[in-house]
Order: sequence, then structure tokens, then C-alpha cells
Amino acid sequence: MVRYLNSLQPVALVALRVVLGVIMIAHGYGKVFGGMHRFSESVTNLGLPAFMAYVAAYAEFFGGALVILGLFTRVASLFVLGVMVVAVWKVHWARGLTGQGGFEFPLALGTIAFALIFLGPGPLSLDALLSRRRGGVTAKK
Repeated sequence: MVRYLNSLQPVALVALRVVLGVIMIAHGYGKVFGGMHRFSESVTNLGLPAFMAYVAAYAEFFGGALVILGLFTRVASLFVLGVMVVAVWKVHWARGLTGQGGFEFPLALGTIAFALIFLGPGPLSLDALLSRRRGGVTAKK
């Protein structure tokens, strides 16, 4: 049974990548395509520099797409993790773990991103495909 479950680890990594990526794209889409000005104001109201709005929005949208594809997964996940750390710290922390506006959701997303940084995208990814084509070592998980 354990051997069978271990053989499904690549599928589990795809599931983590797709869930994280879809959610990040959904949150970044409106910012990148039309809502950047309002988001930039929100970011500056938090005491952060305005350029951080661009970093966050692009990390959400394009980072989410890269994570789904399994391309530059560790770097994209690092940016997503950074966005989630700031979201918890500056927006959600004061509202507590659960309830309206709590930090449970960005904490969960950040934890998925954290795991992908260390586990990598897995063999069912563009990173692994490109590595195989170059004759490199493929990701183990």
C-alpha cells in the first residue's frame, strides 16, 4: 500500500501546483488587467512602497501560471510565498486565524508554496521535461 501511495507522489505535486496556481491567477488577474491603480493605493496604505503592488500582482498572476506549468517552479513559489507572508503580516494577522478576513487562507497558500520550494515541481512538469532534454538530472518528486 505504501509503495502504491509513494508512486502517486508526482500526481500529488501536480495537484498542489494546480490548486496554488489557479488561486493565485484568480487573485492576480484583476490586478494585472485593470485594477493595478486601486491595488497600488491599497499597498501604499499598508505602508509599503507602490512598486510592491506590481511585484505582488505579477507574482500572483504570472507566478501562478508558472507554478501550474511546473516551469521555474521554485522561483515562482518563492515569490508567491513572499506575497503570502506580507498578506498575513500586513492584512490578515490582526483578524486572527479564522473568521472573516482571517489568515488561515493565505497561510495555507503560503504553506503550499513553501512545500513546492523544497519539493520542486515533480517529474510531471516542464522543469523536468526541459531537464531531461538537456540531459540533466530530473526531479525526484
